[in-house]
Parts: sequence; structure tokens; C-alpha cells
Amino acid sequence: MINVKQLLAAAAVAVLSATACSGPDTLVEENIANAKVQLGALLTASEQGDTLRIPSTYKDGQVRFVPIDDWVSGFFAGSLWYMYELTGDEMWAEHARAHTEKLDSIQYLTWHHDVGFMVYDSYGNGLRLKGNDPYKKVIIQTAKSLSTRYREKAGVLQSWSVDRGWQSKRGWQCPVIIDNMMNLELLFQATKMSGDSTFFHIAVSHADRTLENHFREDGSCYHVVDYDPETGAVRGRCTAQGYSDESAWARGQAWALYGYARAYDYTGYPRYLDQAEKVARYILGRLPEDLVPYWDYDCPDIPDTYRDASSAAITASALYDLYAKTGKSLYREKADGMLETLSSPAFRAEQGTNGGFILMHSVGSLPHGSGIDVPLNYADYYFLEALIRRRNLK
Repeated sequence: MINVKQLLAAAAVAVLSATACSGPDTLVEENIANAKVQLGALLTASEQGDTLRIPSTYKDGQVRFVPIDDWVSGFFAGSLWYMYELTGDEMWAEHARAHTEKLDSIQYLTWHHDVGFMVYDSYGNGLRLKGNDPYKKVIIQTAKSLSTRYREKAGVLQSWSVDRGWQSKRGWQCPVIIDNMMNLELLFQATKMSGDSTFFHIAVSHADRTLENHFREDGSCYHVVDYDPETGAVRGRCTAQGYSDESAWARGQAWALYGYARAYDYTGYPRYLDQAEKVARYILGRLPEDLVPYWDYDCPDIPDTYRDASSAAITASALYDLYAKTGKSLYREKADGMLETLSSPAFRAEQGTNGGFILMHSVGSLPHGSGIDVPLNYADYYFLEALIRRRNLK
């Protein structure tokens, strides 16, 4: 755990002052130069030997790798695509393609919901940037696999299966986590690519039921809502990765903000934009001065607890998206501030350290003792995405 008070007081203010003097693009260009070094080293580590490996985090002096069916398996390929987008260097596209196509079998995976993360961040970005037509088939097949998790009576995509792992011990029947909002973009895109409206209707049903049942009056959300798959009734609301059932887990709030902003893009339904803005108001009202959230907004140990750079990166990217939709300057101002703090020595690793990951100090799941105060590949992914969105607004 880091003590950021004194460090941020100097580092973040210095970055803010420098950016104000040198113009908004300076921060983006400097981060691109840094990412070339860091992700270049991580890429080398991932391609040592005969098999491409998927870097997930860095702990105890070692890069940790995950299998292709891990929920984070698509983020590294996605980061490589983003490096191609930021630099125009075909080298990044070449490696991104190899790391993307390693995930080919994910299109048939049906035992969890995170295939949207895994395939859309890899194949989806590759298709967007290179127009690789075979990637469409992978995205559509993945949408078919994800659709097998749709529970018609409840109107939702079941997130976790309850016949395996720690989830089997919670007494759930049809658990839905707020993270699942992030997988809907895959379904929306599959309808655009195939003309099959089934995917669209599943995504809308899930978004509507989540809007109805996941949120509190103040705009914050529960992490888990458990449904009765036969009647559609809500059996309970709780957390799996937050401090308590009634607390606001920081990354969950970021997923909600991002997910509803994207759902609005594909549907044009005002209720989704309204919900994204409601979540944004909640988040912006709870952030600390440097704009990087603690791992849970209601953790009683604040300020003596962990920060979560991944939540800040996701939120910053979503706020740029929200600014582009609404023109409300507050969203851009806060996103800029988040990137500036994340780019300071308090959160961005010194070159040649951190195993090649860009950001330090993220939290995966503190209740499970997993990924605590370490770099995480999705923190880097959304950080790069936020840089792209910032540059595109310019």
C-alpha cells in the first residue's frame, strides 16, 4: 500500500502546471514515448520461447501470465492495437495480430460472460483499425456463445456459473455483476455485422434490467444482483469484490459509467445517457482531490487504504466519451485531471521497472486477496484508450 499524500502533493501539481503551460497534447505524446519503452519490454517478455504468453500483472519481481480463458486475456492484445493507433507503427499491428489470433478458441467459450472483454478488445480493435474481415466471423460467433447465457425469464445475461469455483458457495442462482455491462458492446456490434437483431434485443434487455435493479437512488450501483432464473425476481443484492454489500466498489462504478455511455451510442435511448450521467455525478462527488479513487468509495480505512489506478483509467476514458456526447466541460476537465495524476510518478512506473507495465497501484479483488496494489493489464489498456480519446477530442 502506498502513502500518496505527500508524493501527490508535489508530483501531481507539477504535472498539472507543466501541462497548463505546454498545451494538452504534450501529456499524450510524452505518454506514448513512455509506453513504447514499457510495453516494448513487456512484449519481449511475452514472446520469449516458442509460445506467445498473455501478461496479466507483475508481482514479486516476475511478470505473471494467464491462460487464454482468463477474463483479462484480451487486454494485452488490445493494448498492442492501441499502440498501433497511437504511433502508426506497423510493428505494433504485427504483434497485436499475433496476440489477437491466439485467442481464436474464445469464440466458442460459454462458461462465463467475459468473452466480450476478451474478444472485442482484441478482435474488435483489430477489425476497427485494419478492417480484417475474418475477424467479423469471430465476433459474431462470440456473440452467439455469449447469448447462450441469456436467461429469458429474468431478461439478463448470467455472469457467473454457480456450479464451479468460489461462486458455487454463495447460494446464488443467476448472479449478474455490473461488469457485464461492458460485454454488451460485442452484442451490439454483432447485430451491425450480421443483421441479426437477436443480439441487440438481448443487450437492451440486459441493460434495462440492470438499470432497474442494480442502482441506488444516489447513482451508485451494487456489484451483484442475484435473480431467480425461473421467475425473474430479484433474490438479493450484494458484493463480491467490494468492501460490503452496501458499499460502492470503485471499479464497479466505473464499469457502470462506461457501459451505459456505450449502450447509448448503439441505441440512442436517452435513458442510457441519463444513467451514465447520474453515475458520473456520483463518482465525481466522491473522488479524492487527486481524482484517483480508493478501491472502494466507502472503505472505512480511507485515506489509509489502497488506490485503484484501473478504476481511474476506466473512468477517465468513459468521461472523455461522455464529454464527446454532451459537450459538458466538467467531464473533460476531470478526465484530464485523472490522466495527469496517473502520469505522475505516484502512479506511472519509472521506465525499465514494473515488469514493463505502465501503471502501478491497481486493485483486482481485495476480498479474494488477488491483485492488490499491483499493475494490471486492463489498467494499461484503458489508460491508453483514454489517451486516444483525449487526442481525438483535440
